[in-house]
Amino acid sequence: MIELQNVSKSYNKGRVKAVDDLTLTVRPGEIFGFLGPNGAGKTTTIKLIVGLLRPDAGTILVDGIDNRRNPVAAKAVTTYVPDTPAIYERLTGLEYLNFIGDVYGVPKADRLRRIEKWLEIFELAEAVAAPIQSYSHGMRQKIVLIAALLPAPKVMILDEPMVGLDARSAHHMKAMMRTHCDGGGTLFFSTHIMEVAEKLCDRIGIIHKGRLIAHGTMEELRARDREDQSLEKIFLELTER
Repeated sequence: MIELQNVSKSYNKGRVKAVDDLTLTVRPGEIFGFLGPNGAGKTTTIKLIVGLLRPDAGTILVDGIDNRRNPVAAKAVTTYVPDTPAIYERLTGLEYLNFIGDVYGVPKADRLRRIEKWLEIFELAEAVAAPIQSYSHGMRQKIVLIAALLPAPKVMILDEPMVGLDARSAHHMKAMMRTHCDGGGTLFFSTHIMEVAEKLCDRIGIIHKGRLIAHGTMEELRARDREDQSLEKIFLELTER
């Protein structure tokens, strides 16, 4: 569902290698957790997948679509939640959701049903008529998540989706992620919360200094001498080398 082949991206005229020859496949029906220290290349990789950045080299396929040759088609099957909610603050929450529904061509009946469902789950129904500029950080995160769920996409790309969410909303978010993938969708997300990644992800990738240094299931990451180790210990061991 997501395939990166020998993808590289540099900044500062090539002096800073943010992503270095990254090859990675995320399968349909899979929750893939993407971990790494600050500055390791996580957000750059995500922006490359969703088409906000162009790679210096390599190919990225989303649902079999080359996101460089057919960017609109790739975006049509993908929704994206950035690490910092960037939304139109002068719109109300409902206006913003309807705007997203129009962009993705969500039919009116489906749109109304999904909006009502997710507003109730994320406890945002009473605030949806207010301007987004009046929202707290957590409320903004919720409205962006609802907007990402609204088109019922094949592929969801989430950059630190739990940041700013209260415990109840985080619980609903994790349940949604599992349901999305159990229905055949694909979910790729970055996080610094090791416990969430360990319990939720089907497979995990660890990036460090732009290179993928490990990936696989928890059982595969624990192979050899790490049988009883937590993901946190494995992560620290690999990124300290």
